[in-house]
Amino acid sequence: MKHWRVALAVLALGTTTAVIAAPSDAPNPIFTGADLFNLSAASDPQISPDGRSIAYVRRSNDVMTDRARSTIWLIDVATGDERPLVTGTGSHSSPRWSPDGKRLAYVSTAEGGASQLYVRWMDSGQTARITGLADSPQGIAWSPDGQRIAYLMNVPDDGPKLGSAPAKPEGAEWAKPLEVIDKATYRVDGGGYLKPGFDHIFVVDALGGAPRQLTFGAYHDGNPEWTADGRGILFSAVRKADWEMIANDSEVYRLEVASGAVTALTDRRGPDAAPVASPDGRLIAYVGYDDHKKGFEQSDLYVMNSDGSAPRKVAAGLDRSIDQMEWAADGRSIIASYEEEGSVTVSRIGLNGSVSPIVRNVGGGSLDRPYAGGSFSVSRGGTLAYTTDSATRPADVSVSSGGKARQLTRLNDLSLSGKSMAQVRTLDVTAPDGSRVPSWILLPPGYRDGTRVPVVLEIHGGPYASYGPHFSTDYQLYAASGYAVLYTNPRGSTGYGQAFADGIEKTYPDSNTADLLAAVDAAVASGIADPENLFVTGGSGGGVLTAWLVGKTDRFKAAASQKPVINWTSMALTADGIQFFGPYWMGGLPWENQSSYWARSPLSLIGNVKTPTLVVVGAEDYRTPVSESEQLYSALKLKGVPTMLVKVPNASHGGIAARPSQSAAKASAIIAWFDKYRKQAGAAETTASSGN
Repeated sequence: MKHWRVALAVLALGTTTAVIAAPSDAPNPIFTGADLFNLSAASDPQISPDGRSIAYVRRSNDVMTDRARSTIWLIDVATGDERPLVTGTGSHSSPRWSPDGKRLAYVSTAEGGASQLYVRWMDSGQTARITGLADSPQGIAWSPDGQRIAYLMNVPDDGPKLGSAPAKPEGAEWAKPLEVIDKATYRVDGGGYLKPGFDHIFVVDALGGAPRQLTFGAYHDGNPEWTADGRGILFSAVRKADWEMIANDSEVYRLEVASGAVTALTDRRGPDAAPVASPDGRLIAYVGYDDHKKGFEQSDLYVMNSDGSAPRKVAAGLDRSIDQMEWAADGRSIIASYEEEGSVTVSRIGLNGSVSPIVRNVGGGSLDRPYAGGSFSVSRGGTLAYTTDSATRPADVSVSSGGKARQLTRLNDLSLSGKSMAQVRTLDVTAPDGSRVPSWILLPPGYRDGTRVPVVLEIHGGPYASYGPHFSTDYQLYAASGYAVLYTNPRGSTGYGQAFADGIEKTYPDSNTADLLAAVDAAVASGIADPENLFVTGGSGGGVLTAWLVGKTDRFKAAASQKPVINWTSMALTADGIQFFGPYWMGGLPWENQSSYWARSPLSLIGNVKTPTLVVVGAEDYRTPVSESEQLYSALKLKGVPTMLVKVPNASHGGIAARPSQSAAKASAIIAWFDKYRKQAGAAETTASSGN
């Protein structure tokens, strides 16, 4: 009733265009697309060595540039007080404390152009630009004595040549020269077409000066990590003659800083990565697994001697994939994070294999959808800084010490305190074979128990990923428009062990059908879902499953397939990972196993589709290329199924929701598509939906 003036104006517009809605006399309690510009999210919390301060990256949306902007803030752990540390023009990220905690290195575009490396003296507040680079430094790491900083940077290459054009007369305006490509991976999602060159390790004096390149060759090297004595740098890479066609076979290497000599410390068929030296330098922790050419394999925690000898798996019974890790200061254990039950857990893992959880509520994977994610860091005294979120709030910074946790920031309480946010409930779902399907349902604001409402089944991508009770702008916008949002972690999702992930091995997407429809049945049985108003959407892997489901059932009133794969043959030959998708997901190359490729392609089911299906894709998607969405749209048109194609300009696969206006507009387009086919309960519901 708070918006009766607006509702009357909406009704009046049906008969005349002269009526203008009266201005609102109160703040709008409904979460809208415009609210995306008011959101902030914390990431990359870096606690100082003494545990007294936390530097973190705050990402907020700028309504004038329609972009997310990163600044660095500082929190006093004892009091919770915070202050801006690096703000102003440009984007600022990757704060990293010096070993003594007196300086903070970070990466910034403050002076325009490529990102540069800066160092701030914390006692005086003075800042120095350390580099003047043509490309951006990545993976910055302080040497143990604090005198140098290592980083990774792309080194340009001339690229291949093939023939030549005639000599151009002076002053002539000719077409651009030919582009000659000879690399297997020549474009990547979010990065576009790659310029010739290779990623290599550099080191620079922490006081500035000319950097020194330490690694060379036609290889892409990984982020640097110093050895405890400062004489070496550890990194992972595929440094083999046929590296370009190798998908999962990196090794851990040691680089001698003085001589530049590179030595392989691991040697097995499978990836070894993320090496970290123990505080005393005797051991190296890293993650990896034996490659069995599965679609997904968990990364196990390993420890080896500093020379690469005696490698052994630690906590073999954990059955979780290690995402991030740091050594404890005493060198007797490792602090590591891993997905678990829809969120991220940080545990202390002893070298004897013991696993002691510290916190289980790490969150902050993304804004648009509720992916498990987040990050952490540890002080010398064992205090843990980490990001956490909820279904109603984006990521904040929390701290845990001595078994007690405190949330230090509440970045969105002011902007969202006047909003009626959708609340989440756990939904019990059992698949036909008796297996549990972890599921949640987000209810429209003001939902009353016993009321049936339209439900959107939203399916996560990956497919090897996981959702959880986390914040999602898409979901909040759907809920504000009167839809409950049902979401699940069907088999194949991560954080439930290798066997659960193997549930879709070489059978995806059909192996998810029963789990997803069981969740829909449970939502109907709960009394929440209106069986006459069921809708389905999802992105990437969720787009695949959306296209697959409408070929299997007519239960859904409408669908929105976002950035899908529709034809595994074309995807395997055009995506930015041709070395991986065919051999690992499909079990062979298209000409070796075409029947399987076709049987698992949603295109094979188009003849069955009757459900009105919207198709959505980023115009610069190189992961599930635009041609996949265009094939689906064309097939639906030829079949006579109601459809529309929505392209998000300049958007990549991973960045389809990066620009706030486009994220809001994409959600609005999907809501409008569903509203078009939504069976209305009456005029009151129509008015409420229109007012949203």
